[in-house]
Order: sequence, then structure tokens, then C-alpha cells
Amino acid sequence: MKKLMNQPEHFVKETMEGIIAAYGDKVRLLNGDYRILLSNYETRPGKVGIVTAGGSGHLPVFLGYVGQGLLDGCTVGNVFASPSAAKMADMIRACDRGNGVLVLFGNYGGDRMNFELACETVDMEDDIRTEMVLVKDDVASAPACEKDRRRGVAGMVYAFKAAGAAAENGKTLEEVAAAARHALENIRTMGVALSSCTVPQVGEPTFSIAEDEIEIGMGIHGEPGLEVRKMMTADQVAETLVQKITEDMPLESGDEVSVMVNGLGATPLEEQLIVYRRVHALLTQMGVRIFMPHIGEYATSMEMAGLSLTIMKLDGELKGLLSQTARSPFYTNYNK
Repeated sequence: MKKLMNQPEHFVKETMEGIIAAYGDKVRLLNGDYRILLSNYETRPGKVGIVTAGGSGHLPVFLGYVGQGLLDGCTVGNVFASPSAAKMADMIRACDRGNGVLVLFGNYGGDRMNFELACETVDMEDDIRTEMVLVKDDVASAPACEKDRRRGVAGMVYAFKAAGAAAENGKTLEEVAAAARHALENIRTMGVALSSCTVPQVGEPTFSIAEDEIEIGMGIHGEPGLEVRKMMTADQVAETLVQKITEDMPLESGDEVSVMVNGLGATPLEEQLIVYRRVHALLTQMGVRIFMPHIGEYATSMEMAGLSLTIMKLDGELKGLLSQTARSPFYTNYNK
């Protein structure tokens, strides 16, 4: 293992210290707790709170979307491990402004179990209302008939954006949750992996893949994908991902979408753009328009090589929520 770090057991704490050192005017720790990050941006009194949680190792997810028009708080566990229910409850309390808190996170067993307990705790002890929305955008993780088993991956960024904009617009807790669900109904993601990553405290690769192979549909923690193939060209990768996504969420001529090509941690931006070039051509040939493309690293898996493609089908409501201004240390969208 070759990583720029000190002690593996200090990896998360020192990452958080780095975030505060760099962006302490925009975000802060809750009472010095390096597991809980809160927004420092000005916000409207009484705004519905929005929080998330998950394991470390995925920056900019989850921490990077704490800011204005996005999340109000995030708590993280160790690399690829859920934070505790107690930390989640503390974060929910800190983000409640009297009108409830939306709990918006990826569909993983540990996160789900701990958030359920946290929501029960703040309801009983603090009378804080919560709504829970799970992100399930990974089409490779389960067939459409079992979509409730799907994992939450990079598409959650679009859900954060939609919910955050709705909250900034003064919507109620139920309306903010509805905006998040509406976005997620129209979001699909699928990824490919070229290499593994190494969890610092483990010290060895999470999985193995041959130099001349690519895994289609692998999860961001190294969960098995759909199949292993011989290495493909960028165009072939784009064609495979577009096909798999549009089989699950058909698109028609005249539709409008936003597209996210997301690097998993070790894929150069040039390679991401080569893939996007082909995605753009395929959708254009279908008569589908692209609005606000996102190309870059939005949800990584340490130093995994590969990328994911997310397509969000837009309507008037979702287009408005997506285009509304948002600011965080890792994501800024100026509405021009």
C-alpha cells in the first residue's frame, strides 16, 4: 500500500481537519466532533434541514455537498463503514430549525439501520420530525422488478441538489421529501471499474481485476458487478452504459436530461471527457437534449480507476431545481 497519509487509524480525522483548515469559513464541525460536518452558509430561518451520512472514502460524497442549496449536515464513519446512530442523531438535532429534517442517503444496510434508530431517537427525545428517502439509482445492483434492493451511488448528488433547492424555496418537509423522490424516480446510474482501491486500515486491494479486464456494474465499495469483460474502448464503455440505463429508463426524442460522467478516483478528466463525447453523440442521435452536463469526480471510491454514468430525466420542476444556485466547498452552481 502506497498512500499519502500518516497513521491509517487517523485517516478520517486528518481528512476532516484538512477540510476545516481549507474551508472553515464555509463548513464547521459540530462541537469539534470530526465525525459531523455542518454548513456555515447563511440560510433562511425555519428552512427544512437536509442531512446525509455514510462511510468515508468517497469524496466529494458525502461531505462535499454540505453547503447552501444542498445539505445542512453530514456525518461520516470510517472508510466504507457507516457512522453510528448516536452521531446521526446529534447531526439531525443540529440541523433542525423547527420544521423537520429530511434524511437522504444511499441504500446500504448499516446506514439504513443506524438512521432508522437515529430518527426514532430524535422523535422521542426532541420531538423532531424526520422524513427518510433512500437513494437507489444503481441499475446494476438489482433488476427493475427488485429496484428497492438497488444501491445508492453518484445519482445521489442530483437528489441532494433537487431537495436542497426545494428547501431553499421554503417548501415543507413533506414537499422537500417529495422533490427528492421525484428526482430519484428519474435518475439511473451504472459504472465500470478498471482497478481496485485499498482501504487504509486494511492495507490491501479490496478486489482483483486483471490488467486486460474491465468489470461492468461494480459497486463503489467493490461489490460485484454484472460481468467481467476484456478491456473495452471508451466508445464501447459509453455505448454499454447508455444501453443499460435506457433499457431501465427509456428515453424518447424530445426528452431532456442531465448527464453526469463521474470519475471513481483515479480516472483522468481527459478520459472522462472522451466517454462523455460518445454519450453526447448517442443521446443526440436519439433526439435527446442535454442540460447542465456534469463531468468530473462527484462520488469516488478512494483510488479506484473507472467511472460511472448517471442520467437524470428532466421535466420543468426538476430542471428548475437543478439550475437553482448552490454553493459548497466541492460543488458550486451559479445560475446565470
